[in-house]
Amino acid sequence: MTATTLTSRSSPKTANPLRRRRSTALLLAGIPIGLALLALTMVFSIAFGAADIAPRAVMEAVFAFNPENTQHLIIQTLRIPRAAVAVMVGASLAVAGAIMQGLTRNPLADPGILGIQTGAALGVVAAVYFFNIGSLTLYALFAFTGAALTAAAVYALGSIGRGGPTPFKLTIAGAALTALLSSLTTLILLFDQTTLEEVRFWMAGSVAGRDLNLLLQAMPYLTVGLVVAMALGRQITTISLGEDIAKGLGQNTGWVKALSAVAVVLLAGGAVAVAGPIGFIGLVIPHAVRAIVGVDYRWVLPYAALAGAIFLLVADVAARMVLRPTELPVGVMTALIGGPFFIYLVRWRVKR
Repeated sequence: MTATTLTSRSSPKTANPLRRRRSTALLLAGIPIGLALLALTMVFSIAFGAADIAPRAVMEAVFAFNPENTQHLIIQTLRIPRAAVAVMVGASLAVAGAIMQGLTRNPLADPGILGIQTGAALGVVAAVYFFNIGSLTLYALFAFTGAALTAAAVYALGSIGRGGPTPFKLTIAGAALTALLSSLTTLILLFDQTTLEEVRFWMAGSVAGRDLNLLLQAMPYLTVGLVVAMALGRQITTISLGEDIAKGLGQNTGWVKALSAVAVVLLAGGAVAVAGPIGFIGLVIPHAVRAIVGVDYRWVLPYAALAGAIFLLVADVAARMVLRPTELPVGVMTALIGGPFFIYLVRWRVKR
C-alpha cells in the first residue's frame, strides 16, 4: 500500500515536466506554422484588390521583377508596401494590447479603449494644424508625445481614490479621456478645412497608399517596441498574477512597468503615425491568443504579433472586397469585427 501510495503521489510530479515539454514543443511548432500562414495571407493580400492578380504573377513580381509589366509595377509599388504596413501595424497593436492587459489585469485594456490611440491621433492633428507638418518622422514624434501624455493621464486618473489603479477605474478614465480628446480633435478639424483634408482618410485608419519609405521611417520605433516587449514576457507574466506576488519574487515592478509603458507608447504611437487610429486589434487578438497558448506572456506576445498581423491583413482584404471596386478604410472593418466582441467582454465582466 505504501509503495502504491508513493507511486500514485509521485506520478503527477513526474508527469508534469513531460506535459510542460510537450506543451512547449507544441508552442514552438506553432511559430513556424503561424509564419507560414502569415506568408500565405500576405500573398492573398497582394493578389486581391481593385484588380485581381494571379498568385503566380505575385511570385514573379517578387523574384523576377519586370519593370515593363504593369502587374509587377502595381505589386511592387502598391500591394507589397500595403501588406508590409498591415503586418507591422497589426503586430504592434496586438502586442501593445497584450502588454496593457497583462500589466493592468484588465481584459478591456487596449490602446484604443484606454485613449492612447486617440491621444496619438490628437498629437498628429495638432502637428498638422499648428505647425503645418507633413513629415511622417515628425508625425511619429507628435504621436508618441500624445500617446505618452494620455497614458500617464489615464493611469493618474485611474489611481485616484482607494484601491489604486483598478481595472474598472482605468477603463472609466480611458473612456472619459477618449471622449475628451476625440472632441478636441473634431474641434480642430471643424475649424480648419485644410487639416481635415490632410488627415481625413488617415483618421479613419487605413493602410492604403502607404509606401515603403513611410514604413522604413517608423520601423526603428516599432522594432524597438517589439524587442522590448518580447524581452519582458516573463516579467509581465509574473505581474499579471498580482503585483504583491511579483514583488515577493524579487521583481522590480517599477522598472518593468516603465519599460512596458515605453514599449506600448512606441508601438501604439508608431502604428498610429503610419496607419492612423485602427481600433480593436489590441483588444480582440490577446484574448484569442490566450485561449490557445495560455497566460504565459513569453508565448502570448509572439503569438499576438503573428495573429495581429494576420488579422489586419484579412481585414484589409475584406475592406477591399465588401464594396468592390470601392474600398472601406480598414479601421472601419476592424471596428465591425471588434465591436461585437467588445460588447461580449463587457457583458462577461458585468456577470462576473
